[in-house]
Amino acid sequence: MNEQILNELRGIVEESRIFTKKKDLYSFSFDASFGEYLPEVVLQPQSKEEISKIIMIANTYQIPVYPRGSATSLSGGPLPTMGGMVLDMSQYPKTLVIDKENMLAIATPSVITSSIHENAEKEGLFYPPDPSSSHVSTIGGNILENSSGPKGLKYGTTKEYVIGLEMVTPTGEIVRTGGKTVKNVTGFDLTRLIVGSEGLLGVITEVTLRLIPKPAHKMTLLASFQSVVDSGRAITNILSSGVLPAAMELMDKYCIEAVEHYQPSGLPLDAEAIVIIEVDGHMASVNEEIDKCSRICSAFPGSKVKVAKTEEDRMKIWKARKMVSPAITQLGPTKISEDATVPRSKIPDMIEKLHSIRNKYQLNLVVFGHAGDGNLHPNIITDKRNIEEMKKAELAVGEIFQAAIDLGGTLSGEHGIGILKAPYMRGELGVTLDLMKKIKEAWDPNNIMNPGKMFPQKGQTKVVLTQNE
Repeated sequence: MNEQILNELRGIVEESRIFTKKKDLYSFSFDASFGEYLPEVVLQPQSKEEISKIIMIANTYQIPVYPRGSATSLSGGPLPTMGGMVLDMSQYPKTLVIDKENMLAIATPSVITSSIHENAEKEGLFYPPDPSSSHVSTIGGNILENSSGPKGLKYGTTKEYVIGLEMVTPTGEIVRTGGKTVKNVTGFDLTRLIVGSEGLLGVITEVTLRLIPKPAHKMTLLASFQSVVDSGRAITNILSSGVLPAAMELMDKYCIEAVEHYQPSGLPLDAEAIVIIEVDGHMASVNEEIDKCSRICSAFPGSKVKVAKTEEDRMKIWKARKMVSPAITQLGPTKISEDATVPRSKIPDMIEKLHSIRNKYQLNLVVFGHAGDGNLHPNIITDKRNIEEMKKAELAVGEIFQAAIDLGGTLSGEHGIGILKAPYMRGELGVTLDLMKKIKEAWDPNNIMNPGKMFPQKGQTKVVLTQNE
């Protein structure tokens, strides 16, 4: 980037918040997925006005702009694939207001998501979206990826809770969408369009979230099954019985083995799959529903059910589930995390297909996920230095995506598209992808906001995991 442009940026952002040295740029060249892409400059804006002026300069000189939160993206969301400038939004001023009377949270994008959970609960309120990275990820990143977590089954995803946004558009205007009312049908619902847009439509500077009353009581059970098919049938039987759990989490035998090897948690090593079920609400209904879930799970041959009797037991069950990611990381230096989503009735079929892919390519592939809403997380554990195995992983990931589409599912339930899934967008969306492109072109005529994401690049037909080798 030439000195003239840098001088213009210095007129907006203090020198201490501008980084151009290569040793600093490397810190912003990666996320939790794959690839390293060096930006030309990193800026840490402190106000919406600064962001607006930066965006205007980017338009003048046709410079790509990549907003970045905590970089926990598993799909390459913030990677500066075309150089340009990174906006480090993790250092944006952090403000959070819990409006108890109106049951709202108003936050800047840099606020860590778990802080919203904690502050809402102090007021007897509840923000349900709970991605596994909530203790490190920012609410801005969660919103742009529509990241949700296990409670999406009962409470819905992040987009159901975002009712208002302040943002800087790709042409530099500061605008607001939505507001502070739960009901709002004035014009197009631009707020929902922005949620999940992965930074292609602007930079969020403030968010208004809807909160709900905190559930009075909750209970958790762990059920083990002798076959994956049985675990899938138990899930559908529970949901068709009239019970709507807050969460239903599934782990296959490879996940169980990884967790027990990493940190023994009392999980049944003889099980083909386990399902963790949590119900919440008023005590009487919770007791009735957990009993019904227990009876349904116990009806399958060889199944075993353990209901947590104390809060300590309940937390122990959930700790085992939260141990999955660090446990499987111990199996190899490189973790390829996906989140193909299928209709609930197709969960057994999808898991069998995933195990078939594991055997076909002789890869260390484990499966867990939010089974209640069909959002599975196949993870391949490998070593990116092993080019031959990474090539097999590329083929396997392609088959995983195709299997999800063939079963009536979708490429992503919460990780986003980014660069890893872009080649498969046409296969799922067809001509609808062209409508999305038209929206992008109308909002961002110079294509400066997070270019290289979501839409497949020319000639891009498959996932590439070895581009930097």
